[in-house]
Amino acid sequence: MGSGFFSSSIGRKIVVALAGLLLCLFLVVHLAGNLLIFAGAPTFNHYAAALEHNPLLPAAEIGLLALFLLHILFSLKLRWENHRSRPVGYAESASKGGRTPGSRTMLVSALLLLAFLAVHIKTFRFGHPGDSLYRMVMTWFSNPYYSAFYVLSMAALALHLSHGVQSGFQTLGLNHPRYTPIIRALGVAFAVALCTAFAAIPLWALLAGGAR
Repeated sequence: MGSGFFSSSIGRKIVVALAGLLLCLFLVVHLAGNLLIFAGAPTFNHYAAALEHNPLLPAAEIGLLALFLLHILFSLKLRWENHRSRPVGYAESASKGGRTPGSRTMLVSALLLLAFLAVHIKTFRFGHPGDSLYRMVMTWFSNPYYSAFYVLSMAALALHLSHGVQSGFQTLGLNHPRYTPIIRALGVAFAVALCTAFAAIPLWALLAGGAR
């Protein structure tokens, strides 16, 4: 892809869509690993050690960072261009039919997710696990304030994905009166299922005694 592709509005939209959908794939893989915590400390710590010593991990983290930066920066650029091209009357027209809670809160949910990402990386990627990563995770999730922040962030992620998944597929050309409602419903189902599963971990640690 040349510079002309990235400088065009449709090109940036495609990059945002592809990066977002690849990030969804990462979330599925990340969730699969996180859910091993329900299998107990030995299984989860073995998974964490295998991941930590994987020689491909640095390259994967660089690629993941690139996806985040592309998705965020190009989204901000598109939003600014939309605002600049129609600064008057846009809010009124956007409030009319077709808008969903997810689409109306994309900026707010994105900002909350950025804050969550910064805290999450500092806590679990650059923190000190002590005896084990399992114990570290459980110790943090036994804190009701941290668990509440985590669950709130997962709610924001669900809102973001509920619109983002369908919007991404639509940008890539899957836009048809017959199939769009199905894609939208599947996107909402994916968002709710994924984020509920993520939120179940701190709730289990906090409410069901997982930390003990």
